Amino acid sequence: MIPAKYRINIIWSEEDNCYLVELPEFATSIQSYFTHGDTYEEALTNAQEVLELLIESHREEGRKLPEPQVLQALGRSSDQ
Repeated sequence: MIPAKYRINIIWSEEDNCYLVELPEFATSIQSYFTHGDTYEEALTNAQEVLELLIESHREEGRKLPEPQVLQALGRSSDQ
């Protein structure tokens, strides 16, 4: 289970004929797509596995984890 709320972007690539997975908080100028899948479900499963490995790697190497980018719903306040 992923302990933090990181985004997973999944897009279809006609060129690659598969779904590409981006993990924006972990992306660098060298690497932005981290895995793929022939189906959306496979891409999501692979993304979760890669995300867990990235988190584990950061922790083992003593690197600070990136802050999750949280989207706020418009028109809602914390009072509701």
